[in-house]
Amino acid sequence: MTGNLYRGQAGLPFSSSLRIYEPLEAFPAEQQRQLVADSGRIGSRAAVENAELQASLGRITRSGGDPFPTGRTDLVRMTRVPTGRHTAASDKEDHDAGRLLYCPSQLVIRAGLAANALMDGVHSPLADLLIPVSQRDKHQVRIDRINAGEDAKRVHTRASTWGIPFSWFSLFQESDRKDVVESDGHILTVRVWTPLTDALDRARFAVANLALAAPDLDMLDDLTQLTEWLELFHVQSMVELDYGAVADKVYPDESPMDVRLGIECLAEGDMTGAAAAYRRLASRWIPIRQLARAS
Repeated sequence: MTGNLYRGQAGLPFSSSLRIYEPLEAFPAEQQRQLVADSGRIGSRAAVENAELQASLGRITRSGGDPFPTGRTDLVRMTRVPTGRHTAASDKEDHDAGRLLYCPSQLVIRAGLAANALMDGVHSPLADLLIPVSQRDKHQVRIDRINAGEDAKRVHTRASTWGIPFSWFSLFQESDRKDVVESDGHILTVRVWTPLTDALDRARFAVANLALAAPDLDMLDDLTQLTEWLELFHVQSMVELDYGAVADKVYPDESPMDVRLGIECLAEGDMTGAAAAYRRLASRWIPIRQLARAS
């Protein structure tokens, strides 16, 4: 499979993802076997991204009017986490010997959630035309089949188009590990990683401070839901923020620092500092979000 599809993505919305990678023992036994088989079949991370994008484009043009994934196969992303202490000189050895963590794509469930959000949104009349009732009913049968299993409630991926929710940035700090993926002078994506325990501590700190300083802020509701979601996963998991193609527009990005400073300023009653942090965020991300309305 060529990498051109992954590198190009011309004309497609900017899409970013927040993912949870869990150790193998966090999954039911049957799913463990499937994760190992799927990861060996797909291979590299770039191959996974290519396969997912190609499959989504294939569903759009599929005959019969069914845009949903069938669930016959699923994709899985993997990462390795070093298991011990290391120095810069021994990074490669520790990385190679590190523990494998898995993030299943769960396309059937996520497609159903996305369709429901579309039906409940302002574009619901258009959604009726794009997704016929018969196809939604057919897909609901697939979802019901998965929900009957042992591990249906933990959806490992959250996605956002045309920008990254500010609440996501509260989970990360400037010192977290970053992978910058580049090709032909362009940044394809930036991935930021942090242990789940650190992400939870940061989310709870943000919730506690916003609840006192700005209880009416929409971001507080987002962070509360985000914290509840993180609490569903294995304590030894990793959290990944995958910027996607929008990274080429915003990186280097100081949004995690701006969100943290904004929350700290609110907690201290420093409205000037909080406003300055928000202005920096807005100047960086509002132009991206406006692209969603561009012709």
